[in-house]
Amino acid sequence: MARVGLTTGTLIRAGAETADEIGFERTTPTELARRFGVRTASLYSHVRNAHDLKTGIALFALEELADLVSDAVAGRSGKDALTAFANAYRDYARRHPGRFTATQFPLDAEAAAAGAGARHAQMSRAVLRGYGLAEPHQTHAVRLLGSVFTGYVTLESAGGFSHSAPDSQESWTEILNGLDALLRTWPTG
Repeated sequence: MARVGLTTGTLIRAGAETADEIGFERTTPTELARRFGVRTASLYSHVRNAHDLKTGIALFALEELADLVSDAVAGRSGKDALTAFANAYRDYARRHPGRFTATQFPLDAEAAAAGAGARHAQMSRAVLRGYGLAEPHQTHAVRLLGSVFTGYVTLESAGGFSHSAPDSQESWTEILNGLDALLRTWPTG
């Protein structure tokens, strides 16, 4: 019998909060059971195993991030949309480090199709439409943006830029300016 008030959604939200506190890698059913004051077995009527829990947290984080990015880019185009997208992504990683790590969790095809991964790609493509990129160049650019944003915020969160000048914000601004210039002149031949 399920404990009153304990639902899959409650566990996933608690897992996301726990990931931000102690790290996504250390967020397990055992840790959540300890936090809820129940036996680990009590959670298995809501999540099948640790992989299922991590998949749920990843999907939750992807949805949350997609909502933030969508709000940030609404009504914008070109460099304004690119900057809003990038800043929403970076701000989310800073505020929710465990959830951001969860967005990188490998999802199986079924989970990916049911989640916000497609929304992220669609928003990237919407931003890139402002640059007039057609396929296959648009796909290459989507991959470039994901790589740059993920790589930068991952290095930044690990303290990779804290011991040298110029400061991280100045580099971020310069990188976004460089991406804008590249996207405006992307070779299409």
